[in-house]
Amino acid sequence: MPATRQFISVKEAQPPFFGGVDVGGTNIKIGIVDDLGRPMSWLSMPTDTETGPEAGVIRMAEGLGRAAQKAGVSLVDLAWIGLGTPGTMDISKGMLLEPPNLPGWWNFPICERLEFHTGRAVSFVNDANAAAYGEFWVGSGRVLNSMVMFTLGTGVGGGIIVNDVLIEGENSAGGELGHVIIDSRDDALMCNCGLRGHLEAYASATAVVRRTEAALSGGRKSSVSARVNSGDDLTTLLLAEEAEKGDELALDIVLDTATYLAIGVVTVMHTIDPSGVVIGGAMTFGSHGTQLGRSFLERLRQEIKIRTFPFLAERTVVDYASLGADAGYIGAAGIARLAYRAKLRAAADSAAK
Repeated sequence: MPATRQFISVKEAQPPFFGGVDVGGTNIKIGIVDDLGRPMSWLSMPTDTETGPEAGVIRMAEGLGRAAQKAGVSLVDLAWIGLGTPGTMDISKGMLLEPPNLPGWWNFPICERLEFHTGRAVSFVNDANAAAYGEFWVGSGRVLNSMVMFTLGTGVGGGIIVNDVLIEGENSAGGELGHVIIDSRDDALMCNCGLRGHLEAYASATAVVRRTEAALSGGRKSSVSARVNSGDDLTTLLLAEEAEKGDELALDIVLDTATYLAIGVVTVMHTIDPSGVVIGGAMTFGSHGTQLGRSFLERLRQEIKIRTFPFLAERTVVDYASLGADAGYIGAAGIARLAYRAKLRAAADSAAK
């Protein structure tokens, strides 16, 4: 939860109110926002995947009730609820298909069950798409007409918004930016999905650790070795700490990650031509708050510049996300708001006929 985020009171809020649920493999984040996307309350709970999807949905409903109470409203005051989940899904049917981070939750009608337990209408969205929409609505992309977001974490996720429309695709797989191919060689690195050459195989936290291990095994000298040999786990946080201290290998790995990411970014720029590209997720190396984060962003911008048309490099905003871990539930609530507004417009059009 970002230290800079502030809640507004129900007296300050502009109705209608919306609930947002961001489901992860470890935790579920829930928040209530007003019609302007301002957070009114927030809470987090363990996902507890082993208890099964029905029990999980019941916990979500209870969490929404608690979050509503904290916001000074009740569950029935929520105009609509947005639900973001990871993994494969069928959005039109409200179904989880085979999400790898939610074992035992496969082929489950999660949207319908949450509607049953809350009594509210529910919109369904991919979690990375939800985060992207949150940034577009009230975050770093709020002044943009169109935006692409890359989320860097265990994997690489993403989202594409064009003129307020989230691009979800025919098979609910739109915005899978981590699976853009950046290396077509037969020996390209293997992605977590089992295919070679995808951006996720080079620019995810998992990939960064693997590339560091390979460099150390190949004989590169680094203070990272001493940390690992003393019992520390090799993580991107450890790598960032050593890079900040001036370790050459650690800095090379971080900046090479920016180069790989730039290849994926340019591919999407040449496809979508967005107003801006936003970088978020757990692995942003401190973003603007650290020298390493600033160096990462500068390298990313430089590598984009040498790979795209000059006018695109000049006109396309490239920056960090600003909502942090809140982007998912805020974006899910924003998707719910779009559905609610569409329903109102449809009713008005019907009444006018």
